[in-house]
Amino acid sequence: MSIRGAKFHGPSPPSDSTTNWVLAPLERGVVFACPNCGKTTVIRSARSRKLGVTYRCPECGFIGP
Repeated sequence: MSIRGAKFHGPSPPSDSTTNWVLAPLERGVVFACPNCGKTTVIRSARSRKLGVTYRCPECGFIGP
């Protein structure tokens, strides 16, 4: 039996807002509201934080480190 193209049921794990990297269950990611407008939730993985990948708020356009 092949699992290629298989669909999994249940909640999907959170992913980084910018890179779409899936956060591992015990990864030290962070979830916070946009520092400028507070309307959008930003999810950052530990890897993107360590690499300094910038993110952009889709609501107000704020760019953060």
